[in-house]
Amino acid sequence: MTVGTSPAALNLAVALEPAHLELAENPVHITLSEDVRERIARCREFVLEVSGSGRAIYGVTTGFGPLVEFEGRADSAGQSDNTIIHHIVGHGELLPPAVARAAVLARLFSLAQGRSGVSEQVVASLIRMLDTGFAPAVPRLGSVGASGDLQPLAYVAHALRGNGNAFFEGRLMPAGEALTRAGLERIALDGRDALALVNGISVTAAALGLAVAQAVRARCTAELLSALLVDVLGCGTEHTSVGLLAAFGHPDVADTGAALRTWLAGSTPSGERPLQEAYSIRCTPQLIGAAATSVRQADEVVRRDLNGVSDNPLFFPETGEVVHGGNFFGQPSAFAADQLNVALVQLGNLAERQLDLLVDPRRTGGLPPMLSPLPGKHHALQGVQIGATATVAAMRRAAAPASVQSLPTNLHNQDVVPFGTQAALTALDQARLLRYLHAGLAVAVRQAVHVGARRPRAPRLAAVFDRLAEEVPPIVEDRPLDGTIGRVADLLDTVASEVEGRR
Repeated sequence: MTVGTSPAALNLAVALEPAHLELAENPVHITLSEDVRERIARCREFVLEVSGSGRAIYGVTTGFGPLVEFEGRADSAGQSDNTIIHHIVGHGELLPPAVARAAVLARLFSLAQGRSGVSEQVVASLIRMLDTGFAPAVPRLGSVGASGDLQPLAYVAHALRGNGNAFFEGRLMPAGEALTRAGLERIALDGRDALALVNGISVTAAALGLAVAQAVRARCTAELLSALLVDVLGCGTEHTSVGLLAAFGHPDVADTGAALRTWLAGSTPSGERPLQEAYSIRCTPQLIGAAATSVRQADEVVRRDLNGVSDNPLFFPETGEVVHGGNFFGQPSAFAADQLNVALVQLGNLAERQLDLLVDPRRTGGLPPMLSPLPGKHHALQGVQIGATATVAAMRRAAAPASVQSLPTNLHNQDVVPFGTQAALTALDQARLLRYLHAGLAVAVRQAVHVGARRPRAPRLAAVFDRLAEEVPPIVEDRPLDGTIGRVADLLDTVASEVEGRR
């Protein structure tokens, strides 16, 4: 979802939320408060102090990964070079610039916690980058999400140094040219700067956070479209009963029932529908409510990731400790992303089945097949349904969990890995595919009214329907609908954001 082009502002002293990640699609101004500046500087001084004391510190005095038993390069600039360069082996399609920029924002907030020993000039460079249209070119494949997102974050650092490629205002070009166009200087790294940039799960957290932000809207959109379907077909509303859903015992299911009742307030059943509707109508509180539970859990996990410290080692100047551990291991986000993935697929299944119901005369009380005003001569929703079927199949194929695909690598140093990066990116893919399914269903609801279904009786639904009808002229003759579906997806996101803002 495009948040807008007006400048946004964030403060490193406040909590980073999933919705904030969407702001990074466009230039965003970051405020570095004095207390954050002080804790970054204090940690940096501590790292320099212990580095010169002869104390062994992973990645500062040693090699990387299983080569930790060997000494690293003597000069810190050379050590930084090696940190980045040996990871520039990624491949596959490039992450969208908005995702790469969101990852930079997530990494910035982790470094600002003052536990990584990064220099203030690196933090300042990331802040300046985010205030421009610059985005690193980051290949999708290469991270196992175990020792952080080493390879994708190495590409971030690589581009900020003027190497490889980058985007400027959406156009791919050599990174040095993109930096110049953005008015940025090449970043200089020494000490622990390079390892601090790459040794965290910020790509995973960014992708999962973006997926969660879209999933929140998707849940709201599923409620809206389910209510619209009930209203235009004249279905009963007994399945949203307060007592019925309270007896089920799941709070999110009850909340979905409440949302459906709010949308449907003022609607009256036609009296012509079956006593019990198909599950794609009757069981919507249970299905959407269960998906909401998964969305809420993923939201809780990713908030912790976005505001925690993913790095190794961590530095505690107040106690003089350098603690080596595994805070770069993205298992919580891997589990959460996989569960979110499954929930998004089931919401997709629901939307596709609701569309199938609408185009079937046997279940709509006689609306024409494919909602065509002249069946045979024109085909209305026929292509949309085929596209929806293909989309659901793609979503199902991608629903296999990544978090159980552990493969040992790195001389068995990384002998168990979470694959959280792949899980999070897949969840983001699924959230975006679901937008297509919801938009296709919305176009079908609009067309159903044109060919004989009743206009929504509930005032809130009627108001949304009017906005939808303004965007989508009735299908009188067959016409391309791909652009229409894209615009409707944006409209549904806008409506869902408005609803969420009132909750």
